[in-house]
Amino acid sequence: MATVTGSDGRPGLAECTPASPARPSPAVLGDAGDLLRALAAPVRIAIVLQLREGDRCVHELVDTLDVAQPLISQHLRVLKTAGVVQGERRGREVVYRLADDHLAHIVVDAVAHVQEGK
Repeated sequence: MATVTGSDGRPGLAECTPASPARPSPAVLGDAGDLLRALAAPVRIAIVLQLREGDRCVHELVDTLDVAQPLISQHLRVLKTAGVVQGERRGREVVYRLADDHLAHIVVDAVAHVQEGK
């Protein structure tokens, strides 16, 4: 994906052209909205950032993020329903991983964008 710059040389949308000429269907736009809503919670963003570094089980996320286990499980359920994470049972634990690297890029880019302004 090429970097697009505005007339001031900063990244922008001024000369942005879509990657494909086709306009996304309403169903695709709805699904994209659902995905962004699933990512729109600080704890879920933190979970995605942790899983970007590698697979984690619930107790590792609890320890790292200092969030109660039921809350971590609830957020993982939302992320799993949205197709952001996948879980695999290993003995008594479920190990979670990102379903797709593109999702990590969305979160990393959002965090970086916010940090640029601070």
